[in-house]
Amino acid sequence: MTFAQRITRCPIPHDRTAGAEAAEALGATGALAELAAGVAGCSPYLKGLVLRERDWLAKALTRPPERVLEETLGALDAVPLADLGEALRAAKRRLAVLAGLADAGGVWTLEEVTGALTALADRSVHLALTRLVAEEIRRGKLPGAAPEDAARAGGMVALAMGKMGAGELNYSSDIDLICLFDESRYEAADYHEARAAFIRVTRKMTALLSDPMAGGYVFRTDLRLRPDASVTPVCLSMEAAERYYESLGRTWERAAYIKARPCGGDLEAGARFLRTLTPFVWRKHLDFAAIQDAHDMRLRIRDHKGLHGRLVLEGHDMKLGRGGIREIEFFTQTRQIIAGGRDADLRERGTVPALRALAAKGWVPDPVAEELITLYRHHREVEHRLQMIHDAQTHALPTTPEGFDRLARFMGEADTVRWRDGVLARLDRVAELTEDFFAPGEASEGPPLSARAAAIVEGWRSYPALRSARAVEIFDRVRPELLTRLNRAANPDEALTQFDGFLAGLPAGVQLFSLFDANPQLTQLIVDIAATAPGLARYLSRNSAVLDAVIGGDFFAPWPGTAALQAELSRHLQEPADYERKLDAARRWAKEWHFRIGVHHLRGITDAFESAKHYAELAEAVVAALWPVCLAEFASRHGAPPGRGAAVIGMGSLGAGRLNAASDLDLIVIYDAQGVENSDGPRPLAARSYYARLTQALVTALTAPMAEGRLYEVDMRLRPSGRQGPVATSLAAFRAYQRDEAWTWEHLALTRARAVAGNPELGDEVEAFRRSLLAEKGQADHVLRDVAEMRQRLRQAKPGDGPWDAKAGAGRLQDIELLAQTAALLSGDPARRVEAQLRAGGRAGWLEAQQEQAVLTAYRLLWRLQAAGRLLSDRPLDMGDLGEGGCAFLLRELDATDIPALRDRLDQAVAAAAAVIDDRVGAL
Repeated sequence: MTFAQRITRCPIPHDRTAGAEAAEALGATGALAELAAGVAGCSPYLKGLVLRERDWLAKALTRPPERVLEETLGALDAVPLADLGEALRAAKRRLAVLAGLADAGGVWTLEEVTGALTALADRSVHLALTRLVAEEIRRGKLPGAAPEDAARAGGMVALAMGKMGAGELNYSSDIDLICLFDESRYEAADYHEARAAFIRVTRKMTALLSDPMAGGYVFRTDLRLRPDASVTPVCLSMEAAERYYESLGRTWERAAYIKARPCGGDLEAGARFLRTLTPFVWRKHLDFAAIQDAHDMRLRIRDHKGLHGRLVLEGHDMKLGRGGIREIEFFTQTRQIIAGGRDADLRERGTVPALRALAAKGWVPDPVAEELITLYRHHREVEHRLQMIHDAQTHALPTTPEGFDRLARFMGEADTVRWRDGVLARLDRVAELTEDFFAPGEASEGPPLSARAAAIVEGWRSYPALRSARAVEIFDRVRPELLTRLNRAANPDEALTQFDGFLAGLPAGVQLFSLFDANPQLTQLIVDIAATAPGLARYLSRNSAVLDAVIGGDFFAPWPGTAALQAELSRHLQEPADYERKLDAARRWAKEWHFRIGVHHLRGITDAFESAKHYAELAEAVVAALWPVCLAEFASRHGAPPGRGAAVIGMGSLGAGRLNAASDLDLIVIYDAQGVENSDGPRPLAARSYYARLTQALVTALTAPMAEGRLYEVDMRLRPSGRQGPVATSLAAFRAYQRDEAWTWEHLALTRARAVAGNPELGDEVEAFRRSLLAEKGQADHVLRDVAEMRQRLRQAKPGDGPWDAKAGAGRLQDIELLAQTAALLSGDPARRVEAQLRAGGRAGWLEAQQEQAVLTAYRLLWRLQAAGRLLSDRPLDMGDLGEGGCAFLLRELDATDIPALRDRLDQAVAAAAAVIDDRVGAL
């Protein structure tokens, strides 16, 4: 379609004579004449361009504007440096009048208009850079550079910032650039000469684009966004810039880099530089402290521009004033800074795409995002019309009635009063939608405190988390709400004491307190944890970053399962290039999921058995995702695994698929070298040593205390020959040992074995062998005698830790699990979980139905006690220390009315289970 066929709206001429003159000069008719008259009758600048470019414009308007844009930019590529300034100015005039008409006539959307202006800026910067660098090379001023290096500007790049970076240039915008060069391309002795050449190029480029000439200017160019602009040269090395951002970069600079992109010169080098800044721009934790920084920045801008006070349209700044464009941009960018480190989908440069991405991820309600997008587009159109009138870099509304009349007509509105009311309503609405997000809440008094509580609160000032003025300022805002909620706990003094322990353990507070300030619902979660689960609170104080996950959008979504967890962690582990960073990434990820399981259990979303399954699936996903990472790192030094590789076998509770909050992992590794004696890497190893050291690497990856803590404790004592045996066992040796040397307790352990990582075919072979072995070894006459002896040894080694010890002692978990494994072995059944193993014993006639039920009843009660106890504390369960919140949780979990009734029920269940085990295995 031609330009004229796509016109959907039209300005009303404010100066009808000027409008008629332009339409006549253009020789236009119909809708095109009406549009030309409306635009020229409102904008003296565009009238001048219509008259000056009438011949070119008359032809251009008969064709699709996108084709005209493409050809106009393409024609610049062949222009030599001597003629480039004039050619760029001609292109600017032509595309300015084309974009002005397309904008006013609704031929192009806002994004198409700003995209066209940005495309011209990109082409101008790139051509200026490459032509000027070519001249430096020709003159021998860029050491070591050849003529062909000019195509990439000799390693120099211009980064487009702000609206240019986002592809959102307004009609009379300047362009914000940061100019850098890749110092690694030059010898150390040539560094200063190369830098001097690039500084000259930058200055010449700025003059070529910015200086007014007979043909006007191309773009006003601003270089002040570079690091420490008052003292640094106009072009810096990438290494110097990176060093600055790592040590001195501020929040406003992080926000600026959201929109940054390479636009001219060596685009690949620019992209590499931006990737190095990813940790600076996108923090790994949710960064709610950025809200205060953004709020302070807004206030400083308003102070500097004198924009405080009542909203009056006369002279109001549509960009920086209350309810203006910058409010929407800050609202959007601040949320991106908060969450973009965790979610790369939020790293959009454009305001509209970013708002939609934030809405899709739940950070902004859909209706709010769409309303802000509509308001943003209205504001940008007003901004464009203001600038089109005189090609002025202004954002201020008129101060006279005549000025408002002209602007209203330019927007196609004949009723100025109605148009003013609409602008005012939109400004007020933007302020209403964004102000609450930025403005910090006022501190209230909070509830009255007892003398003891007041003394505890007074002591908070000495804690590490409150050592900075910034932390104190934010905490003063959230403290009243915290104290109010703590005061509503079942036992307020106890809850306050537990929260005091949490606060004392925090190493820093600004981020966490900002999180509470922006998300008051988290306050209740902290109170619940502090009042109920001091063990979880202690964990949280050392790992407060896991709270990021609570507001990450899907914290309370259904459990995803092992496969989805493994796939997600594997994706996370692809991002860091460094091995240790991968391990730290795994720790951050796993802690968040571990915390989620605990909170779901604490809140009653899941019960003890569901949470046990989730803990086990999380552990399996971690091992399965880390194994190939460990293998790749190890193979880079020692070569690929000899033979078929290895399978990682989960034993004990992991094999059974049921862990608690504090479980360690029982693992063994079985490999099959297939007769291959050595690996073939840079440092080859014998097969046995290879797999032994690979296994140690896996254990280290899981257990090593790093910056993000450790993942799990690992126990490998269930491998053949226990502590004395090799940490990795060949398949042949494993089979021979289990058939000929293993003790009955090792066959019992094998009843719960399950492949969790490594070569799946090898894992299947181990499983097939396990099944055949159990069927064979369960027939031995000595099984029950060995089990009885083993039960005696366990009782002597672990007599139990009081009446609330769910694990050790006659009739308790360890005893019941021994009985269940015996049932599975005797019946030759492959079942791994206690319930299924007991059923197998019943089917085989070894357990009577009432015996099976008695043991199962005790097991279920004891497992709930164990799971709840491990969540509440990392110490043995003591009802005296548990507190009201912890006791209430325990009673809810075990469906009991009070502690004495629970004790009686527990004693009866344990005695009944012990009697069954005495009967089947032998009395203690």
